[in-house]
Amino acid sequence: MTQSANRQILLVEKPTGKLSPQHFKMAEAPRPEPKDGEVLVRVLYISLDAANRAWMQGATYRSAVEANSVMAGGAIAEVIASHAPGFTPGDLVFGDTGWQDYAAVPAKALVKVPRIDPITHLLSVYGVAGLTAYFGLLNVGKPKSGETVVVSAAAGSVGSFVGQIAKIKGCRVVGIAGGKAKCDWLVSELGFDAAVDYKSEPVFKALKAAAPNGIDVYFDNVGGDIFEACLPLMTMHGRISCCGAVSAYDGAPPAHGPRGVPGLIVVKRLTVQGFIFTDFNDQRETALADLQAWVKAGKIKVQEDIVSGLENTPQALIGLLAGENRGKRMVKV
Repeated sequence: MTQSANRQILLVEKPTGKLSPQHFKMAEAPRPEPKDGEVLVRVLYISLDAANRAWMQGATYRSAVEANSVMAGGAIAEVIASHAPGFTPGDLVFGDTGWQDYAAVPAKALVKVPRIDPITHLLSVYGVAGLTAYFGLLNVGKPKSGETVVVSAAAGSVGSFVGQIAKIKGCRVVGIAGGKAKCDWLVSELGFDAAVDYKSEPVFKALKAAAPNGIDVYFDNVGGDIFEACLPLMTMHGRISCCGAVSAYDGAPPAHGPRGVPGLIVVKRLTVQGFIFTDFNDQRETALADLQAWVKAGKIKVQEDIVSGLENTPQALIGLLAGENRGKRMVKV
């Protein structure tokens, strides 16, 4: 590859069923030149998130990713050249660079981030994952000490932080994850009170045993059958924080939505709220200060799953959707 070339991973075809490597291809383009108001960045680490798959289906909180375009994705990147005030070469930024070596990005779409060691924490505990867990649990779920918090996809990037923050706040925490190894890790390493293996036991029955006083806060990363299992166990005035619906992202959509939802929400006076972490940007500094203090004190353990090589990004996303990862998955470009 020449110095001025730019490797890119294109989404060549929108998947209708399961995502597979054939939906992507590697291409080369000239390194972009930043226009006025833009910043040229070199991508260092790409964040992989279940939401990447949802973007292929249509517009969400961002526009859809179209066929034959660079696959979208957030990343930590280094400024190479700037045609915008406030950014200078060497700065570290977070932004939607897409899956490529270099990107010219509007300055207004970038967030400057500090240089810390390890830099990967900027994508996990101090990035999308940690901030999503923090705001989704504390601002939306509003847990009180002594309450029971249940989190699905608990061994994933967001869920693993949700459970640890809930423990810091004095809650009983139950995680739902796939496989004995993940469930053992949640309890023995991250301090969850209990874990339910949805692959080997009926979720409703296991949750009822693990949360005998009911669920005060449910942090939902998956939707579908697990959402349906949690609903009847919610306490009066319980809160459901809706972060994602990974069960509906990849493959055929579910045959039905959760049954009995409207009645249960009314009878139990439940609050069900969807969010994305940028809804709370005005509180970002407070959140980061708390997260940094908890990591420093050893109250939050950070698990990262780093895949090397831009060319491996498609397979790394496919694996994430299949639940391969433990903690935050990212690609070192």
